[in-house]
Amino acid sequence: MSENDSALTYTSYLAVDELLKLQNPLSDGPEHDELLFIIIHQTYELWFKQLIHEIQAVQNSFEAGDSFYSIALLSRIRTILKVCVSQVDILETMTPLQFNSFRGRLDSSSGFQSAQFRQVEALFGRRDSKMAGHLSIEAQAQIQKIVERPSLWDSALRYLHVRGHEIPAQFLQRDFTQSYIPNPEIQEILLKVHHEDPESAMLCERLVDIDEGLQEWRYRHVKMVERTIGHKSGTGGSSGVGYLSSTLFHPVFPDLWAIRDRF
Repeated sequence: MSENDSALTYTSYLAVDELLKLQNPLSDGPEHDELLFIIIHQTYELWFKQLIHEIQAVQNSFEAGDSFYSIALLSRIRTILKVCVSQVDILETMTPLQFNSFRGRLDSSSGFQSAQFRQVEALFGRRDSKMAGHLSIEAQAQIQKIVERPSLWDSALRYLHVRGHEIPAQFLQRDFTQSYIPNPEIQEILLKVHHEDPESAMLCERLVDIDEGLQEWRYRHVKMVERTIGHKSGTGGSSGVGYLSSTLFHPVFPDLWAIRDRF
Protein backbone atom coordinates (compact mmCIF):
# COMPACT_ATOMS: atom_id res chain seq x y z
CA MET A 1 0.00 0.00 0.00
CA SER A 2 1.38 3.40 -0.95
CA GLU A 3 1.67 6.32 1.45
CA ASN A 4 -1.20 8.09 -0.33
CA ASP A 5 -3.46 5.06 0.05
CA SER A 6 -3.04 5.11 3.84
CA ALA A 7 -3.27 8.89 4.33
CA LEU A 8 -6.02 10.05 6.65
CA THR A 9 -8.75 11.98 4.84
CA TYR A 10 -11.96 13.77 5.83
CA THR A 11 -13.95 10.83 4.49
CA SER A 12 -11.93 8.13 6.26
CA TYR A 13 -11.60 10.01 9.57
CA LEU A 14 -15.36 10.58 9.81
CA ALA A 15 -16.26 7.21 8.24
CA VAL A 16 -18.51 9.14 5.85
CA ASP A 17 -19.01 6.24 3.44
CA GLU A 18 -20.16 3.97 6.29
CA LEU A 19 -22.29 6.73 7.80
CA LEU A 20 -24.21 7.38 4.60
CA LYS A 21 -25.13 3.71 4.31
CA LEU A 22 -26.97 3.73 7.65
CA GLN A 23 -30.20 5.33 6.36
CA ASN A 24 -32.44 2.52 5.11
CA PRO A 25 -36.10 3.48 4.58
CA LEU A 26 -38.57 0.59 4.82
CA SER A 27 -41.51 2.09 2.95
CA ASP A 28 -42.32 1.36 -0.68
CA GLY A 29 -40.89 3.86 -3.09
CA PRO A 30 -39.62 4.75 -0.48
CA GLU A 31 -41.89 7.50 0.86
CA HIS A 32 -40.08 10.83 0.49
CA ASP A 33 -40.26 11.86 4.16
CA GLU A 34 -39.00 8.64 5.72
CA LEU A 35 -35.38 9.63 5.03
CA LEU A 36 -35.87 12.86 7.01
CA PHE A 37 -37.42 10.91 9.88
CA ILE A 38 -34.47 8.50 10.01
CA ILE A 39 -31.78 11.20 9.77
CA ILE A 40 -33.39 13.34 12.50
CA HIS A 41 -33.55 10.44 14.93
CA GLN A 42 -30.08 9.15 14.12
CA THR A 43 -28.82 12.68 14.76
CA TYR A 44 -30.63 12.73 18.11
CA GLU A 45 -28.80 9.54 19.07
CA LEU A 46 -25.47 11.18 18.20
CA TRP A 47 -26.34 14.20 20.36
CA PHE A 48 -27.40 11.89 23.20
CA LYS A 49 -23.98 10.22 22.94
CA GLN A 50 -22.32 13.63 23.17
CA LEU A 51 -24.52 14.65 26.13
CA ILE A 52 -23.48 11.52 28.03
CA HIS A 53 -19.84 12.35 27.28
CA GLU A 54 -20.22 15.97 28.44
CA ILE A 55 -22.25 15.24 31.57
CA GLN A 56 -19.73 12.68 32.77
CA ALA A 57 -16.92 15.16 32.11
CA VAL A 58 -18.63 17.93 34.04
CA GLN A 59 -19.21 15.56 36.97
CA ASN A 60 -15.46 14.94 37.14
CA SER A 61 -14.84 18.68 36.88
CA PHE A 62 -17.36 19.38 39.65
CA GLU A 63 -15.75 16.94 42.02
CA ALA A 64 -12.34 18.46 41.32
CA GLY A 65 -13.73 21.89 42.22
CA ASP A 66 -12.89 23.34 38.79
CA SER A 67 -15.41 26.17 38.39
CA PHE A 68 -14.45 27.60 35.03
CA TYR A 69 -14.13 24.32 33.15
CA SER A 70 -17.41 23.18 34.70
CA ILE A 71 -19.17 26.34 33.54
CA ALA A 72 -17.78 25.89 30.02
CA LEU A 73 -19.01 22.31 29.87
CA LEU A 74 -22.44 23.25 31.25
CA SER A 75 -22.77 25.94 28.59
CA ARG A 76 -21.99 23.34 25.94
CA ILE A 77 -24.63 20.98 27.33
CA ARG A 78 -27.21 23.77 27.23
CA THR A 79 -26.29 24.59 23.63
CA ILE A 80 -26.66 20.93 22.60
CA LEU A 81 -30.13 20.92 24.15
CA LYS A 82 -30.98 24.00 22.07
CA VAL A 83 -29.92 22.10 18.96
CA CYS A 84 -32.17 19.20 20.00
CA VAL A 85 -35.07 21.65 20.25
CA SER A 86 -34.26 23.20 16.87
CA GLN A 87 -34.40 19.77 15.22
CA VAL A 88 -38.07 19.61 16.17
CA ASP A 89 -38.61 22.57 13.83
CA ILE A 90 -37.25 20.46 10.96
CA LEU A 91 -39.34 17.42 11.90
CA GLU A 92 -42.48 19.58 12.03
CA THR A 93 -42.11 20.36 8.33
CA MET A 94 -43.50 16.83 7.87
CA THR A 95 -47.31 16.80 7.90
CA PRO A 96 -49.43 14.11 9.61
CA LEU A 97 -50.32 12.66 6.20
CA GLN A 98 -46.66 12.45 5.25
CA PHE A 99 -45.75 10.72 8.51
CA ASN A 100 -48.62 8.26 8.26
CA SER A 101 -47.51 7.29 4.76
CA PHE A 102 -44.73 5.21 6.38
CA ARG A 103 -45.67 5.04 10.08
CA GLY A 104 -47.07 1.52 9.72
CA ARG A 105 -43.61 0.31 8.70
CA LEU A 106 -42.17 1.28 12.08
CA ASP A 107 -43.83 -1.76 13.66
CA SER A 108 -42.92 -1.84 17.39
CA SER A 109 -40.00 0.60 17.18
CA SER A 110 -40.36 3.76 19.24
CA GLY A 111 -38.31 6.63 20.63
CA PHE A 112 -39.38 5.22 23.99
CA GLN A 113 -36.74 2.54 23.31
CA SER A 114 -33.81 4.98 23.15
CA ALA A 115 -31.34 3.49 25.62
CA GLN A 116 -29.06 6.50 25.35
CA PHE A 117 -31.79 8.95 26.32
CA ARG A 118 -32.49 6.79 29.36
CA GLN A 119 -28.79 7.10 30.21
CA VAL A 120 -29.06 10.88 29.90
CA GLU A 121 -32.08 10.84 32.22
CA ALA A 122 -30.19 8.68 34.73
CA LEU A 123 -27.22 11.06 34.68
CA PHE A 124 -29.63 13.90 35.39
CA GLY A 125 -30.96 11.92 38.37
CA ARG A 126 -33.95 9.90 37.23
CA ARG A 127 -34.38 6.84 39.41
CA ASP A 128 -37.40 4.58 38.87
CA SER A 129 -38.20 1.02 37.91
CA LYS A 130 -40.02 2.03 34.71
CA MET A 131 -36.96 3.68 33.23
CA ALA A 132 -35.24 0.68 31.63
CA GLY A 133 -37.37 -2.46 32.06
CA HIS A 134 -38.37 -2.47 28.38
CA LEU A 135 -34.77 -2.27 27.13
CA SER A 136 -32.25 -5.01 26.32
CA ILE A 137 -30.34 -6.68 29.15
CA GLU A 138 -27.15 -4.94 28.00
CA ALA A 139 -28.83 -1.52 27.97
CA GLN A 140 -30.32 -2.14 31.42
CA ALA A 141 -26.86 -3.01 32.76
CA GLN A 142 -25.38 0.21 31.37
CA ILE A 143 -28.14 2.28 32.96
CA GLN A 144 -27.80 0.42 36.26
CA LYS A 145 -24.13 1.40 36.43
CA ILE A 146 -25.14 5.06 36.08
CA VAL A 147 -27.94 4.72 38.65
CA GLU A 148 -25.49 3.38 41.24
CA ARG A 149 -23.23 6.44 40.89
CA PRO A 150 -23.82 10.08 41.85
CA SER A 151 -26.10 12.04 39.54
CA LEU A 152 -25.12 15.41 38.11
CA TRP A 153 -26.84 17.09 41.06
CA ASP A 154 -24.99 14.89 43.55
CA SER A 155 -21.73 15.96 41.91
CA ALA A 156 -22.84 19.61 42.10
CA LEU A 157 -23.35 19.23 45.86
CA ARG A 158 -19.85 17.77 46.14
CA TYR A 159 -18.53 20.77 44.20
CA LEU A 160 -20.19 23.14 46.69
CA HIS A 161 -18.70 21.13 49.55
CA VAL A 162 -15.21 21.42 48.02
CA ARG A 163 -15.82 25.17 47.71
CA GLY A 164 -16.32 25.41 51.48
CA HIS A 165 -20.09 25.18 51.75
CA GLU A 166 -20.82 22.59 54.39
CA ILE A 167 -23.10 20.07 52.69
CA PRO A 168 -24.26 17.56 55.34
CA ALA A 169 -22.82 14.05 55.00
CA GLN A 170 -26.30 12.58 54.57
CA PHE A 171 -26.44 14.18 51.11
CA LEU A 172 -22.87 13.43 50.08
CA GLN A 173 -23.07 9.78 51.11
CA ARG A 174 -26.68 9.00 50.30
CA ASP A 175 -27.97 5.93 48.45
CA PHE A 176 -27.55 7.08 44.84
CA THR A 177 -29.95 4.44 43.55
CA GLN A 178 -32.78 6.41 45.15
CA SER A 179 -34.31 9.60 43.80
CA TYR A 180 -33.01 12.80 45.32
CA ILE A 181 -35.67 14.54 47.42
CA PRO A 182 -35.68 18.37 47.52
CA ASN A 183 -34.54 19.57 50.92
CA PRO A 184 -35.01 22.89 52.79
CA GLU A 185 -31.54 22.59 54.36
CA ILE A 186 -29.91 22.41 50.92
CA GLN A 187 -32.07 25.31 49.76
CA GLU A 188 -30.77 27.48 52.61
CA ILE A 189 -27.20 26.63 51.60
CA LEU A 190 -27.99 27.53 47.98
CA LEU A 191 -29.33 30.92 49.06
CA LYS A 192 -26.10 31.54 50.93
CA VAL A 193 -24.12 30.48 47.85
CA HIS A 194 -25.94 33.04 45.70
CA HIS A 195 -25.32 35.84 48.20
CA GLU A 196 -21.74 35.05 49.16
CA ASP A 197 -20.07 33.02 46.40
CA PRO A 198 -20.62 34.54 42.91
CA GLU A 199 -18.47 31.91 41.20
CA SER A 200 -20.49 29.01 42.56
CA ALA A 201 -23.72 30.96 42.01
CA MET A 202 -22.84 31.30 38.32
CA LEU A 203 -22.41 27.54 38.10
CA CYS A 204 -25.80 27.03 39.78
CA GLU A 205 -27.43 29.32 37.22
CA ARG A 206 -25.91 27.28 34.40
CA LEU A 207 -27.61 24.23 35.94
CA VAL A 208 -30.91 26.13 35.86
CA ASP A 209 -30.25 26.90 32.18
CA ILE A 210 -29.83 23.19 31.50
CA ASP A 211 -32.93 22.27 33.48
CA GLU A 212 -34.95 24.82 31.55
CA GLY A 213 -33.48 23.56 28.26
CA LEU A 214 -34.39 19.97 29.08
CA GLN A 215 -37.95 20.98 29.93
CA GLU A 216 -38.17 23.01 26.72
CA TRP A 217 -37.03 19.99 24.70
CA ARG A 218 -39.64 17.77 26.39
CA TYR A 219 -42.40 20.31 25.73
CA ARG A 220 -41.51 20.73 22.06
CA HIS A 221 -41.33 16.95 21.69
CA VAL A 222 -44.81 16.54 23.19
CA LYS A 223 -46.33 19.21 20.95
CA MET A 224 -44.63 17.78 17.87
CA VAL A 225 -46.07 14.32 18.60
CA GLU A 226 -49.52 15.78 19.32
CA ARG A 227 -49.37 17.80 16.11
CA THR A 228 -48.39 14.72 14.09
CA ILE A 229 -50.49 11.88 15.55
CA GLY A 230 -52.86 13.61 17.99
CA HIS A 231 -53.77 11.30 20.86
CA LYS A 232 -53.19 8.01 19.04
CA SER A 233 -51.08 5.42 20.81
CA GLY A 234 -47.39 5.75 20.07
CA THR A 235 -45.45 3.18 18.07
CA GLY A 236 -44.11 0.44 20.30
CA GLY A 237 -47.29 0.46 22.40
CA SER A 238 -46.56 3.61 24.41
CA SER A 239 -49.46 5.93 25.24
CA GLY A 240 -48.00 8.62 23.00
CA VAL A 241 -48.89 12.15 24.04
CA GLY A 242 -50.34 10.92 27.35
CA TYR A 243 -47.02 9.47 28.47
CA LEU A 244 -44.94 12.33 27.11
CA SER A 245 -47.15 14.94 28.81
CA SER A 246 -46.59 13.22 32.15
CA THR A 247 -42.87 14.01 31.88
CA LEU A 248 -43.42 17.76 31.64
CA PHE A 249 -42.70 20.30 34.37
CA HIS A 250 -40.60 18.01 36.53
CA PRO A 251 -37.33 19.89 37.11
CA VAL A 252 -34.20 17.80 37.57
CA PHE A 253 -32.71 20.33 40.00
CA PRO A 254 -35.78 21.20 42.12
CA ASP A 255 -33.87 22.91 44.95
CA LEU A 256 -32.58 25.54 42.53
CA TRP A 257 -36.15 26.34 41.47
CA ALA A 258 -37.50 26.31 45.02
CA ILE A 259 -35.43 29.35 46.00
CA ARG A 260 -36.45 31.59 43.07
CA ASP A 261 -38.89 33.64 45.15
CA ARG A 262 -36.44 34.21 48.03
CA PHE A 263 -33.79 36.42 46.47
